[in-house]
Amino acid sequence: MSEQVATFAGGCFWCMVTPFEEQPGILKVVSGYTGGHQENPTYEEVCSETTGHAEAVQITFDPDVFPYTKLLDVFWRQIDPTDEGGQFFDRGYSYRTAIFTHSEEQARLAEESKRALAASGRFDKPIVTPIVPVGPFYPAEEYHQDFHKKNPMRYKMYRHGSGRDAFLERHWSVQKDEQELRGRLTPMQYAVTQENGTEPPFRNEFWDHEGEGIYVDIVSGEPLFSSLDKYDAGCGWPSFTRPIQKSTIKEKIDTSHGMIRTEVRSQEADSHLGHVFDDGPGPDGLRYCINSASLRFVPKEELEQEGYGDYLHLFTKA
Repeated sequence: MSEQVATFAGGCFWCMVTPFEEQPGILKVVSGYTGGHQENPTYEEVCSETTGHAEAVQITFDPDVFPYTKLLDVFWRQIDPTDEGGQFFDRGYSYRTAIFTHSEEQARLAEESKRALAASGRFDKPIVTPIVPVGPFYPAEEYHQDFHKKNPMRYKMYRHGSGRDAFLERHWSVQKDEQELRGRLTPMQYAVTQENGTEPPFRNEFWDHEGEGIYVDIVSGEPLFSSLDKYDAGCGWPSFTRPIQKSTIKEKIDTSHGMIRTEVRSQEADSHLGHVFDDGPGPDGLRYCINSASLRFVPKEELEQEGYGDYLHLFTKA
């Protein structure tokens, strides 16, 4: 296994860990400070805007599994690359965006990705994120590491309250063509994914489905769940202990039908998937109760040919 390092600044480093850590081939993600002049700065010193440092994440990855180009793609999808003064409600130089490169090859690839993003027309302002050689990187205090795991509710409230999630959804969600969707989805698939419907229990495609592979969004093809995390919860719908990557789903409070539940939707297509409950058997105690109509199954043997080769490692025994 080969290892490389990448460093990105995208505003608050709490929000820059989760998009990377669950990707295949990611070995370690560390929050810290870089880009400034002061040695071993503290969080308070960086926030005082006197050190020149930015909050950043340093990622150790296996380029044979998850190449640098894919890291760049993940990075751009987490930030507002048109904002020079910070990110969302976090203002100041310490919250700037930047790609800190570790080699000439990384610099070349980063410049190419920046030009491609500018040419895409996705944003109506210039892309201002700088690409600069990396300098010394100083890990942040321990309480900042894995903040999303230590303080999950505060982390979710912060992401939502800062405006980051709304911005990303506005600029990166799949643009839907209602007529096209009605033409290729079954009536049940459309009702579930687009109208927040629920299919009948025990009378759906995957509730008792077996076989190795992954389940992807029927609308966009986003990888969502693995057969390795599927189990029979006795409810009549496919149930999973976790998604393949938490970054591919989003959760919303659902108060319909006189209940308070946590709805699960896909990140890019915004498809309604189902709900998540805290009565699961896994280490996190979660049960993702998902509608079969929102899913398409890709067998392990077909992952490579369908463009999901990055997920073959899930089924490789150590």
